Amino acid sequence: MAEPRNRYSTVSLLFHWGIAAAVLAQILLITAHEANEGTRTFISAHKALGLTILVVTLARIGWRLMNPAIPLPPGTAGWQRIAARATHVGFYLLLIGLPLGGWAASSAAGRDIDFFGLFNWPLLPLPQSRELAGQFMDAHEAGVKVLYVLLALHVLGALKHHFIDRDNVLHRMIPLIPRRP
Repeated sequence: MAEPRNRYSTVSLLFHWGIAAAVLAQILLITAHEANEGTRTFISAHKALGLTILVVTLARIGWRLMNPAIPLPPGTAGWQRIAARATHVGFYLLLIGLPLGGWAASSAAGRDIDFFGLFNWPLLPLPQSRELAGQFMDAHEAGVKVLYVLLALHVLGALKHHFIDRDNVLHRMIPLIPRRP
């Protein structure tokens, strides 16, 4: 019988922490944009990075389908298993939905998406409408609020596992944390 995995693969770690860093960068970019209203530099990078998150998230889902998650420790309460699963599904939905919503808003507004100065990302074939663009942006902003809640739950859950349950759940994603016996 094979020994169970005690940490995620390097590829899984790169996907997890790469997307986490990109989401943090998105927050910083939109904050910088709001603080420097009138400049398009930050919002242009925000759009390009959002589409990058979309592509990387789709690749991550493909990887995850081929490399299932490590099971939670035995004895983890059923409600915690459901909460963990719901949080991860929510993350995937938002990491796809938020970039799609931003892309749709830019498309409906007729605003080009400069992909890091390399090329213009193609716009979606949507009617040009400020009202439609506004609706997509409203949904995008609501999704960001849900993302913040999921991020808080995710971090709190990881800290609970580490400091209260004292299991190795956090070690699986941060191998620098020593494994507990």
